[in-house]
Amino acid sequence: MNKLLKDFRTYLKIERAMSPNTVASYCSDVEKFLESLGDMPVVEVDNNRVVDYLISCKGVSKRSQARFLSSLRSFFGWCVIEGMITDNPCDLVDAPKLGRYLPDVLSEEEVAAIIESVDVSTWQGMRDKAILELLYSCGLRVSEAVDMKISCLYFDEGFVRVIGKGDKERLVPLGDIAADALKEYLDVRPVSGERVSDDILFLNRFARPLSRQTIFKMIRKQALVAGVKATISPHTFRHSFATHLVENGADLRAVQEMLGHENITTTEIYTHVDSSTWHKEVLACHPDKNY
Repeated sequence: MNKLLKDFRTYLKIERAMSPNTVASYCSDVEKFLESLGDMPVVEVDNNRVVDYLISCKGVSKRSQARFLSSLRSFFGWCVIEGMITDNPCDLVDAPKLGRYLPDVLSEEEVAAIIESVDVSTWQGMRDKAILELLYSCGLRVSEAVDMKISCLYFDEGFVRVIGKGDKERLVPLGDIAADALKEYLDVRPVSGERVSDDILFLNRFARPLSRQTIFKMIRKQALVAGVKATISPHTFRHSFATHLVENGADLRAVQEMLGHENITTTEIYTHVDSSTWHKEVLACHPDKNY
């Protein structure tokens, strides 16, 4: 099983060019499924076995079940390519129907409160403020912020170069406020003792690359300090960035480009968030509250 997973991981990384997080997630799902098979060889797995496994995942959301199925479909598709099996048993399995997912979004005032709550009397505080400004100004994924390089900042031109999923590059406009926060941080950024970290923008107290978990914890701490009661994550800033752009009339195609979405239907979710916002406002202001 170990060799099977190792070869599958290599396929996802090299041939599918998936991000490290997606590769880890897919391999984890497949490993759990293979463990559930016991001594049953992969060649004997049929669609009924896949369905039974998904049903056995009690307490798992439909969204997680859909991800499990996607992981298994990729795995068995690879098995077909490698000649281990002739048909993908997942082809006859329907994914669970998912409701329309509306992401949690902060108001502009809440975003400002969280950013302003950061204590910038230390270099770590200046770093944290720069991270928050960058997330909100450019709508980055947390992994993109962690991997951001100093050489990808173009202050004079007013944009940043982002390496997104599948190593795809995109250019995103950088606002003046975020640019100023980044410049102030760069003035106090510690010098890394490791060559591999020389160009990495955000460093920890050991002058090494910052982790995703550190940014998660920082954002949740600052939300508490700012009195924002919603449970948020770095992705909440990305959702807020996109929603606020749509609310203020930004072209959906432009938002798609800035977010790095391959399909515009993914970006269209933010038009629904916008609609839900004005829908509530209309009902709240209507003279007939029971309308």
